[in-house]
Amino acid sequence: MEKFHHLSPLGLVFLCFLSASLAMFPTNITTDQSSLLALRAHISVDPLQILAKNWSVGSSVCDWIGVSCGSRHRRVTALDISNMGLIGIIPPQLGNLSFLVSLDISANNFHGELPHEFVGLRRLKLLYLSGNNLQGELPHWIGSFSQLRRLSLRNNSFTGLIPSSISNLSKLEEINLSHNLLQGNIPIGILNISSLQVINLRNNGLSGVLPSDMCYHLPGLSLLNLSFNKLSGHLPSSTLAQCSELRVLSLSVNEFGGSIPKEIGALKKLEELYLGYNYLEELKIVSGGLVHFLNFVSSLSNNSFTSSISNMSKLEEVSLSYNYLAGNIPIGIFNISSLQIIDLTNNGLSGVLPSDMCFHLPGLSFLGLSLNKLNGQLPSSNLAQCSELRVLSLSYNEFGGSIPKEIGALKKLEELYLGHNHLEGQIPKEIGNSTMIKWQHFGYNNLTGVIPREIGNWYFLQQLNLQFNSLTGSIPMEIFNLSKLSAMSLLQNQLSGNLPSIFGYRLPNLEYLDLGINHLSGALPSSISNSSNLRRIEFGDNKFTGPIPTSVGDLRFLELLELSGNLLVSDSSSPELSFITSLTKCKYLSILVLGSNPLNGIIPESVSNLSTSLEQLNATNCKIKGSIPDGIGNLTSLILLDLSNNDLTGSLPATIKDLRELQGMDLSMNKLISRVPLHFLCALHNLDTMNLGQNQFMASIPKCFGNLTSLRHLDLSYNKLHSAPPEEIWTLKDLLMLDLSSNLLSGSLPYVVTNMKMANWVDLSTNQFSGGIPDSIGDMQNLQNLSLAHNRLQGSIPESIGKVFSLESVDLSHNLLSGSIPMSMENLRYLKYINLSFNNLSGEIPSKGPFKNCTAESFASNQALCGARRLLVPPCPTISAHRSRTKRVHRTIFISLGVIIAVGALSFGFVYLRYRKKDEFSSGADLSLVAMLERISYFELLQATNGYNESNLLGAGSFGSVYRGTLDNGRAVAVKVFNLQVDGAFKSFDVECEVLRNLRHRNLTRVISSCSNPDFKALVLEFMPNESLEKWLYSHNYFLDLMQRLDILIDVACALQYLHCEYATPVIHCDLKPSNVLLDQDMVAHLSDFGLTKLLGEKNSITYTETLATLGYLAPEYGLEGLVSAKCDIYSFGIMMMEVFTRTNPNSEMFGEKLSLKNWVANSIPDGLANVIDANLLKESDEYFVEKLSCIASIMKVALGCTMESPRERSNIQDVLVALKKIKRQYMSPLCSGT
Repeated sequence: MEKFHHLSPLGLVFLCFLSASLAMFPTNITTDQSSLLALRAHISVDPLQILAKNWSVGSSVCDWIGVSCGSRHRRVTALDISNMGLIGIIPPQLGNLSFLVSLDISANNFHGELPHEFVGLRRLKLLYLSGNNLQGELPHWIGSFSQLRRLSLRNNSFTGLIPSSISNLSKLEEINLSHNLLQGNIPIGILNISSLQVINLRNNGLSGVLPSDMCYHLPGLSLLNLSFNKLSGHLPSSTLAQCSELRVLSLSVNEFGGSIPKEIGALKKLEELYLGYNYLEELKIVSGGLVHFLNFVSSLSNNSFTSSISNMSKLEEVSLSYNYLAGNIPIGIFNISSLQIIDLTNNGLSGVLPSDMCFHLPGLSFLGLSLNKLNGQLPSSNLAQCSELRVLSLSYNEFGGSIPKEIGALKKLEELYLGHNHLEGQIPKEIGNSTMIKWQHFGYNNLTGVIPREIGNWYFLQQLNLQFNSLTGSIPMEIFNLSKLSAMSLLQNQLSGNLPSIFGYRLPNLEYLDLGINHLSGALPSSISNSSNLRRIEFGDNKFTGPIPTSVGDLRFLELLELSGNLLVSDSSSPELSFITSLTKCKYLSILVLGSNPLNGIIPESVSNLSTSLEQLNATNCKIKGSIPDGIGNLTSLILLDLSNNDLTGSLPATIKDLRELQGMDLSMNKLISRVPLHFLCALHNLDTMNLGQNQFMASIPKCFGNLTSLRHLDLSYNKLHSAPPEEIWTLKDLLMLDLSSNLLSGSLPYVVTNMKMANWVDLSTNQFSGGIPDSIGDMQNLQNLSLAHNRLQGSIPESIGKVFSLESVDLSHNLLSGSIPMSMENLRYLKYINLSFNNLSGEIPSKGPFKNCTAESFASNQALCGARRLLVPPCPTISAHRSRTKRVHRTIFISLGVIIAVGALSFGFVYLRYRKKDEFSSGADLSLVAMLERISYFELLQATNGYNESNLLGAGSFGSVYRGTLDNGRAVAVKVFNLQVDGAFKSFDVECEVLRNLRHRNLTRVISSCSNPDFKALVLEFMPNESLEKWLYSHNYFLDLMQRLDILIDVACALQYLHCEYATPVIHCDLKPSNVLLDQDMVAHLSDFGLTKLLGEKNSITYTETLATLGYLAPEYGLEGLVSAKCDIYSFGIMMMEVFTRTNPNSEMFGEKLSLKNWVANSIPDGLANVIDANLLKESDEYFVEKLSCIASIMKVALGCTMESPRERSNIQDVLVALKKIKRQYMSPLCSGT
């Protein structure tokens, strides 16, 4: 203590101050420590365990991971815990880190709102909170960070307005609020912060206009991204040149209008320009640097290029893909020597390419002109000068001529797409000189000659596509040395020869191999198992011989094996099909097609061990013997089972009842036997097709077959079934084909047989049916083929048969029918075959309509028929002259009376109408509708729609217009006013009244009331604030994601299921298209516009129509013949599914005689689907690209099943709905697990 005696008073003061300071230091660092520990405590998930293990009180805070301290005060100045996968909330204690300069918690999963205590972080310069799930409004106090340089809050869920206080951040250099839910205008003050270099507000809901002098205070701005908002007005122009540092300008997917300002040309450092998906009109700019017009969608004048692009002498990239551009490509574009990328894919461009196209394009690396209407020959003369070309995509055009050999000079070429053109001649061998090619597509042309062996020089080739050509010769051995090859399709050519024994040794990466529909022969090489990654093998329709190698079972990833239509046999060493046993190792096998091979063996019991994923098993016409093993019931995922046309014996195993997913079962043309009813088949509730014909079943038809409501095709012909068919079988209202011919069935045909209103094929011939033909047969409006021949039917042919307008074939021969042939049958204009022979018919044979072309065989052995001499029957007796004169007198009297009555009726009607016109317009011509609904007068509707003002017009259709209205009670409605001057408008109104007054479903437009009198007809409907699906697909400022589109399709499918299956009388909509699908405020879809609807149950209704719906969506039988059934709606729905996901109208100009939307989609599967899908919906950069593509592929397969040419082959709506819901579940599963 004595040492202090010598200190001066000033020294003592300093010592006290120093002691106090040292005492304070632990308190402050402890505060920082407490704040960080509070953060750790608020984290619920720490997958890397970094904070849990490293942030401990046993070590200094400054040594903790993610923590930095200042060297002077040893306080926490920076906190970086980004990309750690943390889940939790931000505690208020974090605001106590008063020395914090940089805070980065981005790329985690913090949620909740920003704590108000953050206002204490006065020293903050860098604030990164992006990539979390933070919510709430952006706080006003965020403008108090006076030192802030960088603010990034992107990829969160912030809502509300951007606070104007941000304009106080005078030192701010970067602001990124993209990918949030912000709304309102952009605060004008933000555009006055002169230090700003980056403004990114992309993907919000911002609206309003940009100030014309926007750049006046932003001299250093290098990036401005306002894409994916709702901004409108003109693009700023007056001060644009003052943003002289601007390198990226992105304003796409907004509502900007007007022209593109020429001042953009003054931005000399501009590298990227995105203006797509707006309402811009002209392209008249000049600029240097790298320019992207990515997805430039606007009302370009004349829907074509303007020549000003040619003036951009420093342009490096032009991308105008997926637009509606037409006309020729300006020749000047090929003179811009700086160009590296030209992408004009998927437009309507036409004309020819200049032969010297490459003369001025030495640096071109990408040329994409696919999906246009370009023609002429491919350029050749200067092709070698495009020496940097890596991608050449010219597929889906109309190019002719040969493939230029000069392509071989493109040494850097990696992708070459020439498919879907009219190219002919041989593939030049010089093409093998382009040794860097990885992806190639020459499919769907008219190429001939051999495959050049020089293709073997493509050492890096991954995809080889030569399908659908006329190539001959053998497959060059060199191709089997391409070790990087993953997909090869030589489908449908004229190739011959054998596959080499070393086939699989040098193709280790091969996944997809299609050699189908050729003339290939020889044995299947066992070495195929060395291509261990194979997933799909398609060798169908060739001439392969020998046994199927058991080594195929070693392909553990195999999903599809298609070997049908060859000469393959079973292994002679065993009576069983031993290769099936080997396939039990293929756990992913879903499709096995062996049909039309002389296998000549027994199905082994091991079939029960095949993959539980197996969905299709086809072994038709394979000379298979023995019985069907009981283990077949283990294949519980089976959808299709076809063992028809074999030598199978024994009984049908009852375990088939376990195949609950089965939709198609064909066991016909075997020797299967059963003496008891096959009740166990009634468990197969998803069955669409059951064919047990040409076997030896000897029982009665089970009653429970009537419960198989999914059945569309039932064939039990050529068996020994006995007794009367159960009445339940006639109640299968959706059955399309029923064949019970050649059995021992008896009893009469009940009246309820006509419940099968959808049936188009009914064959009950060669049985022992008795009684008469029900008069109600006239209600079977879809019937095309009817055979009741070789039975014991009596009575007359019903007159009502003349109402079945769709009939093409009628065979009533070899019965006991009497009476005359109904003259009404002359109306059956599609009838091509008539056989009424061997009956007791009498009277005159009709001579008009289909009877004009009949021969004598149609009426043979009917003793009392008369008619034309060519029919080998006596002529009918003539009527006497007296009787004729009497008849003329009677006719004169009747005509006179008729005229008097008609004139009287017209006079009365005229007076009555004059009287009614004096009254006020009133609602309710359709009393049955009005009785259920509130009454609304004409004048109420007039007032509600502002006198049907054009500003209230929502849209117009073929029979009238739809207006938005507001009733007296404030309720918003849609008023559909029918134009009674248009033919069919009255009928359209009546049909909609009839339909809408009875239908009730969540996904149908609900009718509120109607207003009707002789001069005015209107329907008052529920208003849909989100308008139509068509608008969401094609308006540039609207977008539907994948899940929204799928949900809308499921909604429509639910509506169709109700109309077709759940309502007492089947209803056919007849005009399915996106404009008739309306969306409510929750984006739930409602089917609308029932003006063309057909009611199949109405007694006098017909399913032949002369009123056609919208072209492009019409089913073939509807458009050509006017025949309407539920399958017409299915076809239209399939087309609409394709349109929804491709965003391409079926009536687009890109389609014509050779290409339709359906063919375009079908041809893209499986490898080119990504090229046809809406580019905004599917991008390779998407996090879940593979899952999205797989989901869409599944949907497109469902759509193709809906659009089969034959109505009989189309899916039914129940199956479609089940499939869509299953696809949704499968798509959601990985997304949910990923979160």
